[in-house]
Amino acid sequence: MLFCRSNMLRLTIALCVLAIGWAQDCQVSNIAVKENFDKYKYAGTWYAVAKKDPSGLFLLDNIVANYFVDEDGRMTATASGRVIVLNNWETCANMFASFDETSDPAKFYLKYWGAAAYLQSGYDDYWVIDTDYDNYAVHYACRQLDTDGTCLDGYSFIFSRHPNGLRPEDQSIVTQKKQEICLLGKYRRVAHNGKRADYGFLNKK
Repeated sequence: MLFCRSNMLRLTIALCVLAIGWAQDCQVSNIAVKENFDKYKYAGTWYAVAKKDPSGLFLLDNIVANYFVDEDGRMTATASGRVIVLNNWETCANMFASFDETSDPAKFYLKYWGAAAYLQSGYDDYWVIDTDYDNYAVHYACRQLDTDGTCLDGYSFIFSRHPNGLRPEDQSIVTQKKQEICLLGKYRRVAHNGKRADYGFLNKK
């Protein structure tokens, strides 16, 4: 009898987990972004501490991004990170990107320039899901939609203002945001070991 109750409890828990998964809305059009996003507060240096990769070529580690807003209010960014190209050549990609604004201040179209254009085709979405501006930021981009409106191919960065990673008090917030964009459990840690200067460069031309 005790064995049957134990199995029934496990089955109930499993069904609850499945129900939560089925109930979650993963359609890209319904993903919430940062309300009243302020690009001026967002500007500055961010360290990628975790990432969910897209298909194809992508940055590996030592990823640091710097965002700027000029006097006309246009946002640009530079970024660097280790990448493997031509199957086995490790190099540090130094990238430059510009942002086109949309009707939502937290949603942009991102365009890479120069040699860094090989990392994407056309414009990438750049959505700021959440940030407190001083400590953490959750970024999201969907490159290809599936027929049901969910994301078939996309990527995401978890950023920190601190090279050593997220503060303990920020981790639960970030975990919740990962869940909300249907990427919980799909991230990999981004190492920062100072190797950026040890490789060649893919510079903006």
